Amino acid sequence: MSESYAFKELEEKIGYKFRKPELLKRAMTHSSYSGGKNNGSNERLEFLGDSVLQITVSHYLFKNMKSEPEGGLTKLRASIVCENSLYEFAKRIDLGGFLLLGKGEEMTGGRDRRSILADAFEAMLAAVYLDGGIDSAMDVIMRFMPSIDALRSGKVKLGDYKTVLQEIIQKNPEEKISYEVSEAPAKNNRKLFKANVLLNGQNIGSGSGYSKKEAEQEAAKEAIMLMGYDVG
Repeated sequence: MSESYAFKELEEKIGYKFRKPELLKRAMTHSSYSGGKNNGSNERLEFLGDSVLQITVSHYLFKNMKSEPEGGLTKLRASIVCENSLYEFAKRIDLGGFLLLGKGEEMTGGRDRRSILADAFEAMLAAVYLDGGIDSAMDVIMRFMPSIDALRSGKVKLGDYKTVLQEIIQKNPEEKISYEVSEAPAKNNRKLFKANVLLNGQNIGSGSGYSKKEAEQEAAKEAIMLMGYDVG
């Protein structure tokens, strides 16, 4: 797949077409690919993207959660812009598949590394901002924002479904949670894992991912959904 074709697919996933495609390419370029040179990698874009994300989320919460005090708004914003959440957002669009990585980073699992994906997501938002302005960036960010009802419920901590499931189950001390993980057939030449989450030995949720942790998170997420909780 050519770079231009791949980036068109990414544009479709985020709902934004770049006037300057080179900005998106820069956002997807890890320092290992650019030879460690900041002017060729996404590191400066990451810095800008963090600010774009912060102001957008702050505006969203301020506008839609009028009864929430400052402290509550701060905690909610922190839960949305943290590395775990950005990693989850990046996974929704398989952002790792679009990254330009050096051979060493590629061989050591860089496409699935939480910090790399979170940083690339922020860089992508900065690229949209530079190309189309703050309104375009906000439109893209809104595609990933949890609903206000989900935020108000406080039942799900973004990107940490295993912890949420454990807290639900702990209400009944006699219940025990465990996970079974196995390798699944490879997808796009990448190792894939399947996980089942068990409640007292009974399967209550399944999921898959490119790492064991990711598969377990997806299994926990399904279990929470089947229990009737809103996962955002």
